[in-house]
Amino acid sequence: MLGLPRWFHRWASPPHVYELAERWRPWLGGLALLTILGGAYGGLVLAPPDYLQGDSFRIIYVHVPSAYLSMMGYTLMAVAAAIGFVWRIKLAHAVAVSIAPIGASFTFLALVTGGIWGRPTWGTYWEWGDARLMFELLLLFLYLGYMALRASFEDRDKADRVSAILAVVGVVNVPIIHYSVEWWSTLHQGPTIAKLDTPSITFDMLAPLLVMIAGFTLCFAWLVLNRLQGEIVEREHDARWLRRFAEAVR
Repeated sequence: MLGLPRWFHRWASPPHVYELAERWRPWLGGLALLTILGGAYGGLVLAPPDYLQGDSFRIIYVHVPSAYLSMMGYTLMAVAAAIGFVWRIKLAHAVAVSIAPIGASFTFLALVTGGIWGRPTWGTYWEWGDARLMFELLLLFLYLGYMALRASFEDRDKADRVSAILAVVGVVNVPIIHYSVEWWSTLHQGPTIAKLDTPSITFDMLAPLLVMIAGFTLCFAWLVLNRLQGEIVEREHDARWLRRFAEAVR
């Protein structure tokens, strides 16, 4: 960890991060619930039907946040794995391990909700020729591959190092997913939110979507902190600071 600033060392400290997670979890959970409820009401009740898709468009209030978090989650996992690999920071590997199942869940949710939306829109639940669908499916396999690779090693340190390589290599798939609708001619619709100059969605539909993205992101952070605390306890179960913390909260 030579050459790193002092604040970085604090974020590499399991006691420091565990205590912060304990403080932030209730706030993140409460904010996530309120934001998602508000966004769902705006999207399902207040937003008008789409002039072409009718009410079937409302699946975007789950699909778009899930797809966004599937890519953001993998990127964060790869960054954490790379930090752990380069500077041998075990807590960074713990972050990557905590993100993996959550990111995989949001990826699966994005694929399922995409299929639900595709049936009335495309006439099929799945289109093998659609580039974004195929690379999103590959993203799910990368998540599952990362978790399976880790599980194949009994030595945790070796599992951390080897799985980190897969995580970093696989991150190249993220920009491919994002730009796939621009690079290839596919059934999947092009950018909507990113086109701020000429948006493809009206504000009364866009506002609830942005709220839902914020709510899903808060929920993602809450879930990661929960899993991270469990991962820290598993890795640091014999540490004195953990016993002292447990005694303090009794």
